Amino acid sequence: MTHLPPSEFTLAFRHEPATLTVLIGGELDYDTSDDLLDEVSRRLTAGRPSPADVRLDFSDLASIDSSGLTALLMIHRRTSALGATLHLDNRPAHLERLLHLTAVLDHLTAPPTGTEVHQAEEDDGPTGAGVI
Repeated sequence: MTHLPPSEFTLAFRHEPATLTVLIGGELDYDTSDDLLDEVSRRLTAGRPSPADVRLDFSDLASIDSSGLTALLMIHRRTSALGATLHLDNRPAHLERLLHLTAVLDHLTAPPTGTEVHQAEEDDGPTGAGVI
């Protein structure tokens, strides 16, 4: 018997001391991507220490469109700003294909860096004159 993921959008959260895990089920699309982004953002800033790792589990993902991909990019931006590493776990073939076609897999799963700080130092240089 084949396991088919549910088509109704579902979110479930698991909080561990340094990890926030988000189980995503159903269709991540125009109608549901804001729900994912809003809930993850809220939980990242809910007053407890920020997690070191945010794990998005796609075991039950039925489909994803460009709005869903945009939500993943925004979640990456927010986790990186907190210094957390984003993980995309249990990716179904259709998500894997989308991530490779859009060439964002490495970007989404790269560990956070201090590029903003390094970029500012590089631009200012030792004299503060900036690099042209």
